[in-house]
Amino acid sequence: MHSSEQGSGNAEMFGALLRFFRERLGLSQEALGTKIGFSKSQVAMVERGARPPKGDFVPLADEALGAQGALIAAAKELRFSHVPSWFRAFADEEAKASALHWYENHLIPGLLQTASYARAVFNCHCPPLEDDEIEARVATRLARQKLLQRRPAPVISFVLELITVTRPLGGSAVLKEQLEHVLAVGRNRNVEIQVMPPDRETHAALNGPMILLDTDERRQLAYIEGQSGSYFVDAQPDLGDLFARYGILRAQALSPEESARLIEQVAEKL
Repeated sequence: MHSSEQGSGNAEMFGALLRFFRERLGLSQEALGTKIGFSKSQVAMVERGARPPKGDFVPLADEALGAQGALIAAAKELRFSHVPSWFRAFADEEAKASALHWYENHLIPGLLQTASYARAVFNCHCPPLEDDEIEARVATRLARQKLLQRRPAPVISFVLELITVTRPLGGSAVLKEQLEHVLAVGRNRNVEIQVMPPDRETHAALNGPMILLDTDERRQLAYIEGQSGSYFVDAQPDLGDLFARYGILRAQALSPEESARLIEQVAEKL
């Protein structure tokens, strides 16, 4: 299981430098925060590479710690990724994948989300996210959608529980726009979108959502997300079991044509 903290190697390097100067003076995170007018948690998150330094954090910290411009110089090279560090390897594989298959049971998958819908999703985050963090995550999510236009085109499929296309995250207008976008993406020849109706007496994926990849090297990889973290599956027999479950799931779901008609009906009522 991997932590869901945000960050990047570059941000973590800056955080390590900040921690070095702070500990050199024997200051606690709280003491540094008090000296420069930021909270202890803000200092801690910058040191972990979990959040970029805001406002005048860097020049104030540089002066307070006697870093002689080292933190200011390092901050100029700071590139902060809003893709979780543990997810970055998967995101790299996803961008190059020859095939991607996604089952989702709570919300529209990230690769299909509009900006407004993604913003509504991140607004549900607990604990709440800062506005700039929400916008950064929305931008990162939309950037991942380049996969849908990539050439050569990957084979992509989604199986969505009915609740994902009826839950009005962000309100009816946001959902209507979102469903119209799902229908548009589903018209691409390389994309199939299926809805799992709630009246099925058997269900192959009761253990929850999953993303399955065939990598550009034709290796199989799975990504499983949970409440407190996520993990990858890249070894047999678990990997084979997940692909088998997804195959059965597609047989249990409505066909892409039936699914499109259902989504159209939902959108028309909004």
